[in-house]
Amino acid sequence: MEIPVLTSNKLISAIESGPLAPILKSARAFQAAANRHPRRVSAAVLALMAGSAVTAFGVAPLTALPEAATPEIKEWTESLPLPELPTQLARLDEQSLSLFRTEVTRQADTVDTLLRRLGVDDAAAAQFLRSDNVAATALQGRAGKLVQATVTNGQLDRLIVRGPAASNDQWDTHFTRLTIEREVTNGAATWRARQEQVPLAVTPQLASGTIQSSLYQAADDAKVPDSVTNQIAEIFSSDIDFRRELRKGDAFSVIYEAHTADGEPITWGASAGRVLAARFINKDTTHDAVWFQEAGRKGAYFDSNGRSKTRAFLASPLAFSRVTSGFAMRFHPILQSWRAHLGVDYGAPTGTPVRSVGDATVFFAGQQNGYGNVIQLQHAGNRMTVYAHLSRIDVRRGQHVEQGQLIGAVGATGWATGPHLHFEFKVNGQHVDPMIIARASESLQLSPVALGQFRQMVGTITPRLNAAGELQTAGAQSGPRFE
Repeated sequence: MEIPVLTSNKLISAIESGPLAPILKSARAFQAAANRHPRRVSAAVLALMAGSAVTAFGVAPLTALPEAATPEIKEWTESLPLPELPTQLARLDEQSLSLFRTEVTRQADTVDTLLRRLGVDDAAAAQFLRSDNVAATALQGRAGKLVQATVTNGQLDRLIVRGPAASNDQWDTHFTRLTIEREVTNGAATWRARQEQVPLAVTPQLASGTIQSSLYQAADDAKVPDSVTNQIAEIFSSDIDFRRELRKGDAFSVIYEAHTADGEPITWGASAGRVLAARFINKDTTHDAVWFQEAGRKGAYFDSNGRSKTRAFLASPLAFSRVTSGFAMRFHPILQSWRAHLGVDYGAPTGTPVRSVGDATVFFAGQQNGYGNVIQLQHAGNRMTVYAHLSRIDVRRGQHVEQGQLIGAVGATGWATGPHLHFEFKVNGQHVDPMIIARASESLQLSPVALGQFRQMVGTITPRLNAAGELQTAGAQSGPRFE
């Protein structure tokens, strides 16, 4: 059977002559009305839809809902045995609970105040700390000692006090460990105290900070020791003028040697050693420095490409200070006239250590007119440095000194209105700006073999510096972190 194929015209003719003709006629009439009165037709359609909606809302609530089943409630009653509380309390009394508490000694501490902070209520222990000559050293000397107590039910079992070494010569290398222990023999308690000198451990420590006002403030906020901050300023002194070029938002990361006593960072003496690696971001420029020592040569700092950051001359004869008068014309405070100031004055308290800016031989050490106590050092290349107004001279004529070696102390001798260091630099007898010489001086070079070893070291250190920077950016760095 063949099905006839209808074209559109034939289909319309078929509908017009068939039973669907009235519907087609109504549709054509509605289309003509819509073309003549589009707004009225739209309003009619909306009214029709609204009416349908009202009808729907009116009809829906009339639909019957099935009744919910009534829940069945059951109740059980059961007698439970009461716990034997007196027996359990007696058993708890038989158990010993040991607690470990740590504290730091304070300047006004007594035996009673220290034990109270440690949670110790033990008259016998307090009496032993007062009467025994060895145990009494726990509160003698400087405050800030680390105290660790083991306490059982209020009684002291063991007290360990860690403090500075007994000898000043060992402050940077050792600490004193005082151990006080209670021993029970045949039900009788006795006390024993012993003291020993123990080497400090050196542990790498990581810290970072962001500059808001000054380098020292940022370092203090990051709990970085001042000795480490001084080294950071020294390491990058040839790249950054920390008096003029520091900007808010600059950041630093540092890995340094932290001295610890039995794993605890010390709070006295030189709490930190050498900076092992550092990064400083100044005005969006990143400066890296890594400590490296080639066999048979002095150790020095190098950037990530192996270029030395240690110049032949330090940027300053003081570890960190402020320049009160630069290399320029100035009004002389004593002569009351304008004169060329042929050096740099560094303001610092009397007694501040002064160091040689480079390897040299002492040419003169003594008193000289307006310079007061003065030292003149002869360096290679017909270069000389002068250190004036010293309160103390620690070298003698003809002595060889190395870069960074202490040679005297800041004072106010000669023509000085206050304690400061007057520093001069001469090349072939002519005065030059010391700040320019420091940045332009020659640097150390690594041998090809040492350069390969250095690059391997950089490969392990760089990720740690990156991690420190990420912590600082995320705001998660609240202080130094042990590696």
